[in-house]
Parts: sequence; structure tokens; C-alpha cells
Amino acid sequence: MNQELDFMFVKYARVWIPDVEEVWKSAELTKDYRQGDGVLQLQLEDGKELEYKLDPKTNNLPHLRNPDILVGENDLTALSYLHEPAVLHNLKVRFIDSKLIYTYCGIVLVAINPYETLPIYGTDIIYAYSGQNMGDMDPHIFAVAEEAYKQMARDERNQSIIVSGESGAGKTVSAKYAMRYFATVSGSASEANVEEKVLASNPIMESIGNAKTTRNDNSSRFGKYIEIGFDKKYRIIGANMRTYLLEKSRVVFQADEERNYHIFYQLCASAHLPEFKALKLGKANDFHYTKQGRNPVIDGVDDAKEMSTTRNAFTLLGVNESYQLGLFQILASILHLGNVEVKDRDSDSSIIPPNNGHLSVFCELMGVTYQDMSHWLCHKKLKTATETYIKPIPKLQAINARDALAKHIYAKLFNWIVDHVNKALHSTVKQHSFIGVLDIYGFETFEINSFEQFCINYANEKLQQQFNMHVFKLEQEEYMKEQIPWTLIDFYDNQPCINLIEAKMGILDLLDEECKMPKGSDDSWAQKLYNTHLKTCALFEKPRMSNKAFIIQHFADKVEYQCDGFLEKNKDTVNEEQIHVLKASKFDLLVELFRDEEKATSPTGAAPATGGRTRLSVKPDKNKAGQASKEHKKTVGLQFRNSLQLLMETLNATTPHYVRCIKPNDHKYAFTFDPKRAVQQLRACGVLETIRISAAGFPSRWTYQEFFSRYRVLMKQKDVLTDRKMTCKNVLEKLVQDPDKYQFGKTKIFFRAGQVAYLEKLRADKLRAACIRIQKTIRCWLARKKYLRMKHAATTIQRYVRGYQARCLAKFLRRTRAAIIIQKYQRMYVQRTCYKRKQAAALAMQCILRAYMARQLYKALLREHKAIIIQKMVRGWLARQWFKRSLKAIVYLQCCIRRMRAKRELKKLKIEARSVEHFKKLNIGMENKIMQLQRRIDDQNKENRVLSERLNSLEVSHAAESERQRVELTRLRGAEEDAKNNANKVTSLLEELERLRKDLQNTQKEKKAIEDWARTYQDEMEQMISELKEQNHLLKNEKNDLNRLIQEQSQQWTEKMQRALKEETQQLENDLNEERSRYQNLLTEHLQLEEKYDDLKEEITLAVNVPKPGHRRTDSTHSSNESECTYNSEFAESEEGSRGGEDVPKAILDMSLFLKLQKRVSELEQEKQSLQNELDRREEQFQRARARDDEEHKKARSAELEYESLKRQELESENKKLKHDLNEMRQSLRGSAEAGSAAPGSPAYTVLLDQLNASNEELEVRKEEVLILRSQLVSQKEAMQHKDEKETMTEPLPYIEDVQKLTDAKEISQAYMGLKETSRLLESQLQAQRRSHENEVEVLRGELQSVKEENNRQQQLLAQNLQLPPEARIEASLQHEITRLTNENLDLMEQLEKQDKTVRKLKKQLKVFAKKINDLEGGQMDVSPGQTADEPVHPVNIPRREKDFQGMLEYKKEDELKLVKNLILELKPRGVAVNLIPGLPAYILFMCLRHADYINDDQKVRSLLTSVINSIKKILKKRGDDFETVSFWLSNTCRFLHCLKQYSGDEQFMKHNTTKQNDHCLSNFDLAEYRQVLSDLAIQIYQQLIKCMENILQPMIVSGMLEHETIQGVSGVKPTGLRKRTSSIADEGTYTLDSIIRQLNSFHSIMCQHGTDPELIKQVVKQQFYIIGAVTLNNLLLRKDMCSWSKGMQIRYNVSQLEEWLRDKNLMTCGAKETLEPLIQAAQLLQVKKKTDEDAEAICSMCNSLSTAQIVKVLNLYTPVNAFEERVSVLFIRTIQTRLRDRKESPQLLMDTKLIYPVTFPFNPSSLALETIQIPSSLNVGFLTRV
Repeated sequence: MNQELDFMFVKYARVWIPDVEEVWKSAELTKDYRQGDGVLQLQLEDGKELEYKLDPKTNNLPHLRNPDILVGENDLTALSYLHEPAVLHNLKVRFIDSKLIYTYCGIVLVAINPYETLPIYGTDIIYAYSGQNMGDMDPHIFAVAEEAYKQMARDERNQSIIVSGESGAGKTVSAKYAMRYFATVSGSASEANVEEKVLASNPIMESIGNAKTTRNDNSSRFGKYIEIGFDKKYRIIGANMRTYLLEKSRVVFQADEERNYHIFYQLCASAHLPEFKALKLGKANDFHYTKQGRNPVIDGVDDAKEMSTTRNAFTLLGVNESYQLGLFQILASILHLGNVEVKDRDSDSSIIPPNNGHLSVFCELMGVTYQDMSHWLCHKKLKTATETYIKPIPKLQAINARDALAKHIYAKLFNWIVDHVNKALHSTVKQHSFIGVLDIYGFETFEINSFEQFCINYANEKLQQQFNMHVFKLEQEEYMKEQIPWTLIDFYDNQPCINLIEAKMGILDLLDEECKMPKGSDDSWAQKLYNTHLKTCALFEKPRMSNKAFIIQHFADKVEYQCDGFLEKNKDTVNEEQIHVLKASKFDLLVELFRDEEKATSPTGAAPATGGRTRLSVKPDKNKAGQASKEHKKTVGLQFRNSLQLLMETLNATTPHYVRCIKPNDHKYAFTFDPKRAVQQLRACGVLETIRISAAGFPSRWTYQEFFSRYRVLMKQKDVLTDRKMTCKNVLEKLVQDPDKYQFGKTKIFFRAGQVAYLEKLRADKLRAACIRIQKTIRCWLARKKYLRMKHAATTIQRYVRGYQARCLAKFLRRTRAAIIIQKYQRMYVQRTCYKRKQAAALAMQCILRAYMARQLYKALLREHKAIIIQKMVRGWLARQWFKRSLKAIVYLQCCIRRMRAKRELKKLKIEARSVEHFKKLNIGMENKIMQLQRRIDDQNKENRVLSERLNSLEVSHAAESERQRVELTRLRGAEEDAKNNANKVTSLLEELERLRKDLQNTQKEKKAIEDWARTYQDEMEQMISELKEQNHLLKNEKNDLNRLIQEQSQQWTEKMQRALKEETQQLENDLNEERSRYQNLLTEHLQLEEKYDDLKEEITLAVNVPKPGHRRTDSTHSSNESECTYNSEFAESEEGSRGGEDVPKAILDMSLFLKLQKRVSELEQEKQSLQNELDRREEQFQRARARDDEEHKKARSAELEYESLKRQELESENKKLKHDLNEMRQSLRGSAEAGSAAPGSPAYTVLLDQLNASNEELEVRKEEVLILRSQLVSQKEAMQHKDEKETMTEPLPYIEDVQKLTDAKEISQAYMGLKETSRLLESQLQAQRRSHENEVEVLRGELQSVKEENNRQQQLLAQNLQLPPEARIEASLQHEITRLTNENLDLMEQLEKQDKTVRKLKKQLKVFAKKINDLEGGQMDVSPGQTADEPVHPVNIPRREKDFQGMLEYKKEDELKLVKNLILELKPRGVAVNLIPGLPAYILFMCLRHADYINDDQKVRSLLTSVINSIKKILKKRGDDFETVSFWLSNTCRFLHCLKQYSGDEQFMKHNTTKQNDHCLSNFDLAEYRQVLSDLAIQIYQQLIKCMENILQPMIVSGMLEHETIQGVSGVKPTGLRKRTSSIADEGTYTLDSIIRQLNSFHSIMCQHGTDPELIKQVVKQQFYIIGAVTLNNLLLRKDMCSWSKGMQIRYNVSQLEEWLRDKNLMTCGAKETLEPLIQAAQLLQVKKKTDEDAEAICSMCNSLSTAQIVKVLNLYTPVNAFEERVSVLFIRTIQTRLRDRKESPQLLMDTKLIYPVTFPFNPSSLALETIQIPSSLNVGFLTRV
């Protein structure tokens, strides 16, 4: 103790001192405490100094405060100092600062009502707590429910959850959430939705049993215990409810600001509905029973809407509409009964006025007579031993009788509803275990306490006793398990208080005795209590100022009870005559309410189940005869005591879990904490008692590894041993001298209260000393660094100053030298300027003089030049006049000659045209026409040559004549000019001189004007140019501004458009993903429904087909053929299930479903019998027709064989003929190619092509006929052989005969169909020839028409040419002819190219056909009729078939199931499939499908695809939890889907195909619909793969990502409470980050080995990382101990390891890293500073992937692990909330771990050639034949 005082009560130590307002206040010691001091020097938190006096008698020191590192702990038992102020402060910090309403206190969950809706009860939270240990997550009601559910399954023991607290503390809500958890996690065992019914009972019970009080808007006015039953698989099968002590007085009376039960207000709010018109209801203020509280409305509650919810709940529980209306009718009648007015007749009697409206409505609704009810409301019957008297009663008693009747009716109605709720929740399946949820009133004390508070506190005394015993037992078990010495702990035992109440001559016993007295009263009962217990029991007291009250010392507090009303409430009497009137009602439901109940111990009447379970009832025991009729006379106290006793027996037979609800304030303010009220409730609910029991022993418990990790800093290196236990022992012996302060257990170290704080102080001091040393060293280093920087800075400054001075001197010298140079150049400039001026003046004078002389010379030359021009113009005009006259005469002569020739040519053309028309009419062949055209061309060419020769001769003569005339013209012009010149020379010279003078004057004037204008214009231009320059400058600036503005706007618009486009694209992608996700979710639901359907079908099969013991019957109509049916996977599985389920008892089905199934089975049996009869009749007809067919067949067989042989010979001869024709055509083609005479497009060539096409078609037809007839002959030959063998057998089998004759019949029909097909082929050949002939005729007609058009065009051109001059005509005709010949040459060249291509193509076809004909000839020779059966047949065609393998696999129809069985159902990925080509099963199935498509068998295609899809579903259903199996079939399904696309023939899927792959495309069927089905199947397999992967990863994530310390020593271990958390130290068997990475490697290698598409692997990896990130973040948000700086570093490191794994696998672009962004930001949030506004802004910008709720949650949960870290202030959190207020996001706290990203299957074509695939023999598919 001295050591503790020396270390703890020192200066700056913090303590708790009592306070009147806040209960406890925190203070700090300002002076060390020493032994013997009577006063402590303290300083309060507000700075006030205080002297705290110690009690001189006890000398008890104040309670010490816990270290700040322990404040806000999840478990109060983790506190080092366990006392009342520490508990109160911890709850306050969690509730006010962190907004956490749940806290553990050992085995108790303390729940504080927040008076605000919190988002912590969603389905995501439920699944987050599911499967977790109770100490691993933050405290929650779901954690308690999960612990109860887990212990029920693990320990095979029933559980109970006891929820208690004051009214308004949240008991009902907590119980409701616990039931919701069970309903969500467990589900129901049948399709009856039991979990929904269990939850549906809540709104019903709340409506009839809850009411508004001054403390709670939805206060439960009764206690209830709900047992939720589970089967062997721990699924909900039903429930049962027990109720306790309904507050009936509330029906007739409510205090101010309170309400009656909710159902009455719901009825009044729904009075306007049509079905409620008959109830004649109004507003709640219109009825006496609903208006006494004067506040009929609850804020935020819609009573009409609540009424709809209540009715829906009734419907879900099976209460039909008529019963519901009946219930509402009774409730409405109670309201009308309360409005019945009673008046005084005299002082001893009363009367109800006649025709009272409300009483009339009451009697009408209840189906009773008005007279009887009005009479017995004002009278009562008195019975004596001999006579019966009817006595009137006064008004007050009449009103009390009326209210008693209303209460009694409501109580009966309440019990009836409870009974029917229990019946609806009752299950016929045997109950294996149950979890009970007890929602019962807590300890109550008011100013006036009556009988109800007495019963409530009595129940709490019993529950507190059970609670104390359970806590004591758990402590004892823990100590014994750890093998430490057990010391008896004293704890409060309230058995004396319980004896005072329930023992013989106790309070309840005396009360019942007083009720039996004829004149018993409350006063006499009080005197009996005083006389009996006042002197004998210390817990019973009498108030000083009252003789009608008594005081009981309860475990929580003293309570004073008023005796008034105890007897009346205990009797609960009602007028029997009123009951008789109601029993005589015509209202069936009312009669049912008052009918005597059957003798039962539970409302459901079920017998007690095994396993120690006891079914209980609120109703009394009714075993005695005649007791049922007097049930209403039994006292309420006795009923309650019996029910409570049975309840305690049930609780003692279960494992209890405790939830204590605390009401933080009486004003219902959200997150407002009143310490006084909290302490009262903590004392009353037993939380402090739990703390006291824990503190009396060893409350702090550490494992050796955790202690070593936490306090390693207190150890020296020599103290550390390999044995952790010995190390801890040695260290503790040195640190703690008193050995009684700790104990060593097997796995833990137990510490007394306060020792952990002492060790924490030692650790903090050691760390503080280390920090001081580190600070000293760092400060020294910083100071030296600063000195070195200053020294370096001084040296640098000196260097720069000296450099500056040197630069200044150099600058002065440079300036001096520059001045001298400037002077030199200035002087030189002055001299040079003077010289330049003189030189310019001399040059100007010389220039002027020389210019004058040049102008004079120019004028003389100009006059001479103009005279020459005038002469030239006159002579030219005279020559032109003479030339025009000569030309006109020549042109006229040419026109005459050309007209004459044109007339002659026209006459010739008309003659030719008439001859062409004649030839057209004669319709001579194209060859003659072409020859005519060629002759015409030759004639025209000859004519052209003649014309060209004539034209040349004319040109020569014309040139000679022209030369002669030109010489003569020149001579004449010379003579004429000489004459004119001589005559006019003088005159012209004079005129010219005068004119030149005038021109000179005008020129001078114009020159002067122009010079003036030029000067003016120059000035204006200069001014304008300057203005324009200014404007240009302004415009340039404006242009630059506008350009810049335009660029900015364009850039802004571009960015805006890009952002809008990006947002729109993102929105579209999101919409697409949502649609895809919705579609895939629908597929998932569809798959689940299919699985449920299959399960139900199997159950029905088991229920229907399982034979009764001792009698097994076989259907007589079952044939042997049916017994030898082919393999069917579904049927085989159902048989296996039925065989395996023989030992399992038959499931109890719903009766209606069973009857429907039985009816359906009988219908199927009748249908089967009728089909069997029809089969027998058909067999008889077949037997009769078989003999007749045999005879006819024998007669016709020989003739048919002869006909077939003749037909075959005929076809062979035709075949030879065709070969001969083909050879001739080859020779003709070869000859034509050598000679080159038949050019492409010639008639001979066209005829040859037509013959070749016809021969090819006929050859194909004949080949098909030969093949058909050959197959028919072979089958008939085999049939004859089988027939002969059958006839030679001594004992023929009937079944073989049937098959043989059926085969013969099939062969006959096949031969007939072959002939029919042959005739059809011949007919189609004739039609094709007819069509080709018609096409040829059409082509010839088109050519004839084109010839006509060409002729007409030639005639038009000729007519035009005749009108032209001869030279132009010849030139035009030549041009036209050249153009026409060029076009014809181009057309002929194009046609020649086409014909060349056609010839090459036909040559290839001829080669192929020749090869096929040779093969057919070789085959015919191999199977010639002369060859015997014994001769060996040489397989000539085998090499050819291998070479020409088409990538198909042929199988028989009966082998389909075998194919599916060997290739799908029995193929194991770990066995044979490991060594296969990736996707080999898919390739094999597709090759089989190709063959079915090749033979055009739609039935086979459909059957194969259906079998494949169903078999894949079957194998996934069987082995859906095996990752390798699911991955294998996902890969093969995708490959099969890709093959269907790649070989579908669609161009979009054929881009990457080879030529061979394109040849392998499907030819007959479009399987697009099956591609969609396969895509849906692939989606289902992908989702199954994700679920399988999630199940494997789920247990690893939290341990590997959060709990395990990847970086050892970074995070410290904090003290933990009673509920131990999972240690962060890696033990054997725990998962680490390496485990997760190894598992990811395993997943990746398996998918790569199976050949999964790379894009699909990326999607799977993205989903994996999303699951890892979501689960880790969700656990981080629900675990306060994980929200620390060091844990953020661990998470960052773990995420970096995952990113490194992505880089190693080249998967960084798959989007997996982005899914971890919320987790990364949460880790960053744990590590960043959280103080200033700048920090808040940085957090808001950084955490864009986290929601506001998640950010605030992390900040609230942030907990320092070491004392040097700082907590996040409430103001900072408010700042964050304010900044994030405008965010639009989901309010959901947790990430959806069930989210599956929509999957896509990008097309991935295969380069593997189908014909190269080899099938290994290990697949057992040898029955497949390669084609």
C-alpha cells in the first residue's frame, strides 16, 4: 500500500471527488500526499483551488482517475480502477464524445438511449457481426445476440437475453433488434417465412400493449418473454410469447401528457375508412378513455399509417379480415362504453338515461340487449345461503363497475390476441432449442408507488438475485480454469427481501388473506403488515407521517408504497352478471373471448420439449375441477408470483445474457447525459454490483504474450528468456513487491485493481525518460546543424560583398573608356555631316541639268514614233477589208460542195438503215451482226482514209493558191500606200503638229494639277496612314485580347465539355453497370429459386416415394424396357437421395401442399396407366400388321432389288458419260487455250461455260443419287443377312424380331424417301435449266436493245455531222470514232479480266470434282459387288480422311448421356483435367455440336445443348464449394461460348479467324439464343466462384489485414477487459497477410491453369480486392481498438504488399487497386494530423472515397495506443461534419460486402485449329468418331 501511495498520490495525480450536481468531479493534486495528512491539496479542472478533507475515522483517500489511454474503453472491466466515478465517466465519454451508445461491463451490455435514430441497425451491420466473437467487435446488441446464437449451437444449451431498464430506456427497441438479428441470420426452416411472422408480432404487441407516458412515447405497459424456437440446423421454426402484468388501469385512466394504448388512437385515426363506418368512431378527443391525458398526438407518429402496419401484421400472422374487424369492433365498443353517462337517482342508487347513444352503439357492436346491460351497470346481485338479492349501487360504484368491465374486456382481448399470435408462430416441426428474449420493466420508484410498482420491483429482486449468482459463478469458473487460489468474494444477497415479499406470512400472503376477508380493507392490511414485519425484519419500515404506507429496502433503493388500492387491484373483481350478459351475446368473437379456456400449461397447448425446457404461461394453473369457471376471482398477486416462479425456472435452465438499458435524461434530449439519473439506474440495474464483484478479485487479466509485448520496455535484455511465462514472473517480482497484487494462471496473469495503472505509470515514466534522451540528442544535433548553417551563411555573405565591390570598380573603368570613345565618334559625325551636305548640293545641280537635256531628246523621239503608228494602222485596215471579201467567197463555195456531198451520204445511210431494220426483223444471230458491224467499221476506216487523202490534196492546193494571192495582195497594198503617202503627207504633218502642241499644253496643265493633287494626296495619305497605324495598333491589341479571351473561353468550354462528356460517359457506364448488375442479380435470384425448387422436389420425392416399413410394392405395369432406361443424372441423384434418406424421418409437409401433391401423383398415375394401355393397343396393332407387312415385303423385295440394281447400273453409265463429256470439255478448253481462237465473251466460250455449269450440276446430282442408293442397297443387304440369320435361329427372341421388322419398315420408308428425294432433285435440275434459259433469253434481249440504242445514237451523230462543214465533219467523226473505240476496248478488257477469273475458278472446281470422281471410282472398285465378305478391304481412304479432317466429332444419340457423364459429371479438375489442353471439354462438346449442325439434326443440337447446360448446373450444385471445380467450369463455359461466337458465321466474330476456321463455321443453325443462355450460365458460375472465393477469404481478412502485426513492435497492446479480443500476436493457426497472399496466388494459378480468359481473371481479382477492402474497412469501423495511428501504418503496409502482388501478376490495370481506395484513405485518416482547420480541409479533400458517416465514425473511434498520442477533439469532428454537409452520398455506414460487380465476357477467339485437337483416352470418350 505504501508503494502504491508513493507512486500514485503524488503531484499532478488526478482523482475523483464527490459533487452534488455532477455526482463526481475531477481534480488534480497540487502537492504530494504523505502518510498522516488529513487534507489533500487539489485543483479542479476550471482552475479553482480546493482543500479536500479526509475522513479521520476511515482515512479513505479519493478514487484515482484512470490514465487517459484507458478512457473510452469498450469494456468497463478493462479499466485499471474499477469504481463508480470511473464507470460513469467512461460511459459519458463514449456517449457524448464518441456517440457510442453500447458499452460492455463484464457480461452485461449497457445500452444508453440516444433518443435519435442511428444508422447502426441495418442488414449490413447484422452480417458484419454474424460469426464474430463477442469481444472482437465494438459493443452492440447484435454482438450479444450473436453470442447467444453461437452458444446455443456450440453448447447445445438454451439461451436467454434479459433486457431490463426504466420506462423510456429502450428495452423494447433492444429486444426488437435482437429478434431481428435472429430472424436475419438464421432464416427459416421452411417456406412459411417464420422469421417474418416473428417480426410481425412486434407491431401487434406494441399497438395493444404500448402507450405514451411522460418518460417514453412508446412505453411497454406489460412484460413479455419471447421464446424463439430453432431446429437441429438452428433455423427459426417458430416462437412463443408469454406476457406479464398488463397495466389494465390505463384503459380507463391516463395521467396528464400520457395516452391510452396505441390501438385506440389508431382506430380513431382510421375512422374514415369504409370498413370502419359501422363502428361509429370519431376523433380521439371525442372519447373519455382517450382524452384524459389531453395530448392525443405523438410528434412524428402517423396513427393511420401505424394502423395499416398493424393490420398487415395481423394478416401475415393468419388473422383473417373478419376476425380483424371483430377485434376492432370490440375495441370500438370499449371506447363507447367509456362515454356511457351514469346519473344519480338518489344517494344509494344510479340510473342510465334511456336511449343513451353510446350505450346503444356499445350494445349493437357487442350483440347484447340494451335493457340487460343498462340494468346491470347500475345494479349488482348479492347471494346469501338461501336467497339472492338485486341491489342498486350509487353512481361512483356504477362508474367503477363500468370501468372494471372495460378493463376486463380489454384484458380478455389482449390474452386472445397473444394466444392467436402464439398459434400463428407455433411450428409442427420438433423444436431442438430456443433463445428467449425477456423484455421486462426495470426497478421503478415514483412519488406515489402502488401495487404495480410493488410487483415490478418484486420481479426485479428475483432477476437481480439470479444475476448476482450468475456473475459469481462465472468469476469462480474463470479462477478455477486458470488454477489460481479461490478466495470467497462477499456480494449482496437479496434473499431476505424476497422472503419478505413471497414467503409464508409475507406481504403477498397477507394481501391474499385480506382479500378473502368479507370486510377487508387497505387500512386493516397495513396494520397486519406493521404487526408482522415491523419488528422482525430490518428491510421493512413504517413511514413516520403515514399509517397507510410501508417502506421496503430493495437492492437498489428504499421505496415507499401507498396501501390505497392494493386490495382492489389484487382482487381485480368484475360484476358477474355483466359477464353473463356478454356471454349471451350474438357476437361469436365476444363469446369466444369469455369461453372457458382448456386446461393447458401454455397458450399453444404443446407438451414440454426435451432438454430441460419448460413451457410457461401467464395463466394460472387450472388442474383443479371447477377452477376454470372462477379464474377471474384468482388474485393478481398469486398469478404474478406463479408466473414469475416459472420464469425464473426457465431462466435458470438457460444461459443468460444481460442487456441493461439506461435513460440518459428525463427530457428525451438527443445525446444529453444527466449524471444523477445515470448513477441511479446504474445502481438499480446491477452494473455497479458487477463492478464491485470484479474489483473484489482480480479484474485485470493479461495473457503472457500480451503482457510481454506491452511491458517489454520495462525489461532488460538479460531478463528476456525463451519462456515467456518465466520472463513475466521474473519481471513482476521486481516491479511489484506485494505478491498479493497479482496471480499467475495457466494462460493469464491476474492483477488486482489499480495494478495495471501502476504498471502503465512505470511504462510511461520509462518511455518519458527515453523521449527526453532522444529529445536531448536531437536538440544537440539541431543546434549544431544551425551553427554550421550560420557559419556557412557568413562566409557566403563575405564572398558576395567582395565580389560586389570588384564589380563596381570594373564598371567605373568601363564607363570612363566608353566616354572617350563616344567623344571620338561624335566629332567624326559632325565633320562627316558637313561634307555630306556639300556633296548633295553638287549632285542636285548636275541632276537637274541632265534631266532637262534628256526631256528634250525624248520629245523628238516621241513625235517620230507616233507618226509611224498612224501609218501602220491605216495600212492594216485596208489589207483586212480585202481579206474579208476573199474569205466570204471561198466559204460560200465550200458550203455548196458540202451540201451536195451530204445529200449523197444521207441517201446511202437511209438505205443502210433500212437494211439494218430488215436484218433485225430477220433476227439473225449475234455473230452475223458483229461481223456486219466489223465490216462497217472497216468501210468507215477506208472512207476515212480516202477522205483524209482528199483533205491533204485540198490543203496542198489551198496553200499554194493562198501563197499566190498573198504575194499579189502585198504588191497592191505597196502601190496604194505610196500613192496615199505622197498625197496626204503635208496635210497630215501639219495636223499632227497642231495636235501635238495642244497635247503639250494639256499635258503641262495636267502635270501641274497632278503635282498639286499628289502633294495633297501625300499629306492626306500620311495622316491617314498614321491614323490607320494607330487604329491598327488598337485593333491588334483588341484582337490579341479577343484571341486570348476566345482561347480562354474555348479552353474553358473544352474543359467543360470534356468534363460534361466524362460525367455523361461515367453516368452511362454506371447506368450500364447498374443494369448489368440488376440483370445478374435477377439471374442469382433465379438460380436460388431453381435450387429451392430442386430441393423441394427432392423433399417431395422423398416424402412420396419412400415406402412404408414392411411393405414394398412394385408397379405391375413397369416394363423391362423402362427398367433399363438410359443414364439420367437427375433421376440418379434423386434415387441416391432417397436411398441416403431412408434413415431420416419423413419431413412434415404442409397439409394443403401435401394434398395437392397427392392429387397430382394420382393424376400422373392415371395418365401413366392410360399411356400403358395405349402402348399395349399399339403393340397389338403392330403385331397384326407385321405379318401382313412381312408377306408384302417378301414379294416386293426382289422387285425392288432388281429395280435398284438397274437404277444403279443406269446411274453408273450416266456417270461414265458425264466423265467422258468432262474429258472432252477439258480437251476443248486446252485446245482453245492453245489456239486462242475462242476469246472470252465469244459465243463459243459462252456455250462452253453453260455446258460446263450444267455438267457440274448434273454431276453433283448424280453423285448424291449414287450415294443414297448405295447406302440403301447396303442397308437392305445387311437387313437380308440379319433376316436370314433370324430365320435360321432355333429359338427366336420376340424383342429381336420386333426390332428387325421395325428396321425393315424403316429401310422401306428410307428407300421410298430416297426415290422421292431423287425425283425432287431432278425436278429442281429441270427448273434450274429452265431458269438459266430464261436468263439467257433476257440477256440477249438486253443486248439487242442496247444495239438498237447504239444505232439510233450513231444516226443522230451522222445527221449532225452532215450539217457541219467538211473539215469539221471529218474532225468530229474521227473524234467520235476514237472515243467509241476506246470505251469498247475498256469494256472488253474488263470483261476479259472477269472471264479470266471465272476460268481460273472453274479450273479449280474441275480439279476438285475430278479428284472426287476418282475417289468415288476407287471407292466403287473397293466395294464392288464381286468382292466377298471375307476378302480384306484395304483402307485406301483413311489417309485422305485424316488429311481432310473437318474438326467434328460424331456420336450416336444413345451415347449423349454417356458423353455428358464422362465429360462433365465425372470429370475431376484435380485429376484428369490438370493435364488437358485448357478448355478441352468445351472444344470436344463444340465439335460434337458441329457434327449435329453438319447433319442438320435440330433435335440433336437442342438435346446436346440442354444436356450440357443442365449437367454443368448439376455438377456446380454438387461441388459448388470447390473453387477448382467452379473455376474449371467457368473457364470451359466461357470457352464454349466463345466457340459458338467464333464459328457462328457473324462477321464481327470472324475477324481473327483463319481460312480453315471460317470453313468450320456452323452452316444450318443460328444458336444466338443458346449463346444468351450460356452467357447467363457463365454469370451464375462466376457468382458461384465469387461466393466460393469469399467463403475461403472471409476468415483470413480481418486477422491478416487488421489483427496481425506485419511490422512487429509498431502497435502496442492495450489492457483488455473480461471479453478478450483476438490478440494481434500471431499464434499458430492464425491467419497473416502471407496467408492471404498465398491464397490469392492459389486462386490465380488455378484460373491460369484452367485457361480462364485474362479479362475474366482481372474481374475476379478486382472482386477479390473489393471483398478484402470492404471487410477490412467494415471491421475497422466497428472496432474502436483498431482505430489508432500505428494500426493505420500497419494497414498501409499491408495494402502496399497487395499492390506489389498486383504488379507481380501484371494486374495493375484491372481496377483492383481502386477498390482499396476507401481502405487506403481510412488508413491515411488515422495517420494525418487532426487539429486545425487546415487539417480538416486536407482530410475533406483527401477522403473523397469515404462517406461522411465513415469519416466521422473513424474520427470518433480514433483511440491513442500510447500516452503520447492525442485524441480527436469534438470541435474538430464538428468542423469536419460542417465541411462535408453538402456532400450527396448514401448514409450507409458500412460497405456492402455482398456486392458483386457486374461481369462481362469479352470475346476471346481461339487460335487452336479444331482438326488438330487430340482426345486423350483418359476421358473415356472412345465412342466419339472423328469426322
